[in-house]
Amino acid sequence: MAKFELKLPKMGESVAEATITSWLKEVGDTIDMDDPVLEIATDKVDSEVPSEVDGVLIERCFNVDDVVQVGEVVAILEIDGDESETESAVSAEDEKLTEDEQKAVEQVEQTIAIVKDAVQPVLSSGDRFYSPLVKNIAKAEGVSPEALDAIVGTGKDGRVTKNDILDYIQNNDNNQNKAVVKEEQPVVESKPVEKVKTEAPAQISNGEDEIIEMTRMGKLVANHMVDSLQKSAHVQSFIEADVTNIWNWRKKAKASFLKRDGENLTFTPIFMEVIAKSLRDYPMMNISLQGESIIKKKNINLGMAAALPDGNLIVPVIKNADQLNLVGMTKQVNDLAQRARMNKLKPDEIQGGTYTVTNVGSFGSIMGTPIINQPQVGILALGAIRKVPAVIETPEGDFIGIRYKMFLSHSYDHRVVNGALGGMFVKAVKDYLEAWDVNREI
Repeated sequence: MAKFELKLPKMGESVAEATITSWLKEVGDTIDMDDPVLEIATDKVDSEVPSEVDGVLIERCFNVDDVVQVGEVVAILEIDGDESETESAVSAEDEKLTEDEQKAVEQVEQTIAIVKDAVQPVLSSGDRFYSPLVKNIAKAEGVSPEALDAIVGTGKDGRVTKNDILDYIQNNDNNQNKAVVKEEQPVVESKPVEKVKTEAPAQISNGEDEIIEMTRMGKLVANHMVDSLQKSAHVQSFIEADVTNIWNWRKKAKASFLKRDGENLTFTPIFMEVIAKSLRDYPMMNISLQGESIIKKKNINLGMAAALPDGNLIVPVIKNADQLNLVGMTKQVNDLAQRARMNKLKPDEIQGGTYTVTNVGSFGSIMGTPIINQPQVGILALGAIRKVPAVIETPEGDFIGIRYKMFLSHSYDHRVVNGALGGMFVKAVKDYLEAWDVNREI
C-alpha cells in the first residue's frame, strides 16, 4: 500500500492561507475521489477540499481552527499501489536532472526552508495562538509578545486578526504623538483603552434576551462595509425606468427560453446585460482608486450581490460581462447564484469585480442606498418592479395608462466620480431598459 499526501490547494492569487473549520471525514474512513474531506475558510470565501484519489484516511495533520498555508499537507491517505514503485519512479525522474537543475533545486529548497521558518505560527508567552500574518506584522512594527497578549481579538475564540493588530499599531502611534513618552515600556503605556471598551462582553437586561455571536463571514462583511464608508465619499442618484417592454417580452419569451436552453430567464441577466453596455459607454465608471492613482479597468467584471440562506452576503463576479450574449449571461447568473446558495463558490469567482449590482427589489424595496464594494467606485441597486399609473405621451395627446416601472439607485464615490458622470451613467441604464426591443430574437 502507498501513501498519498493531500495538500491545501491554491485558491486564488491573493489567498495564501486558510483556516480549517471542520473535518468531514474521520481517520479510518474510506474516501472516494472528489469526496470532500474538510471545510476551510479564507478571508474571501468558505469552501471544501476534495480528495484527489480513492483511499483510506489514516492521518489528519491539523486540527479545527488551525491556520494552514497553501501547499501544506493537511491529510494522508492510504491508497492502492506499491510505495517502493512510487519512490523508484521519483528517483528515476531525479536522475534525469542535470547538475545545473540540481543546484537550482537545492537553492529553491533552501528558500522554502527559510520561508517556512519565517511563517510558522507562534504562541505568545501566554500560549496564545497568532497567525503567520499577525506575527509578521508584529515583528515588522516591533510589537512585543506582552503587547500582543494585551490586544483584544475579534476573531474566533478571541483570536487576534490583521485588523486588530493594525488598529493597535495606529492607536499606539496616535498616543505617542499626543504625549511625551519616557523610557518606560512605550508599548505598555499605549494600550488601546477605547478598543477594550468597545469589545466589552454584551450585556443583557434580563433572562429573556439572547446573545448571538456574529458568524465569521458576518464579521468580514461588517468590517468591509465600515471600511468602505470611511474611505469613499458616498453620493446617490435615483432615476425611474419604465420596463413595460421588458416585462412583456420576458413573459412571452421565458417558456421557449427554458425549453430550448434549459435555463430560467429572470430579469437579472437582462439588467446585467444593459449595465455592461452602459459601462462600456462610460468607462470612467469602470475604475478603481488606489491612493492617488486612478486605475482604468480594461475588462468589465460585474459583481452580483447575492443573499445567503444564513442572512450573510456574498458577491460572485461575472467576468467580461460585456462579451456575453443574453443566453451566456443567463447561464452565468443562474450558475453563480445557485452555487452561492450552496456555498460552493471558488475564491477566484468572487474576486476581480469592477462594478457591483444588487437587487434590493427581490425583498420588496423600491430603492436603496447601497454601500460601494471597495476598491470599486460605484454600485447600482435595482428596485422592485411595480404596476403604476403613468402619463403616456402620444401624437394624439397624453393619457393615463398602467405601466411597469422601477427605481434605479446609483451610489458612487464622489472623490473620483462627479454628479454629472454618476447621473449620466444611470440615465444610460434607464435609456437602454426603456428602448428594449419587444421583437428581439434570442
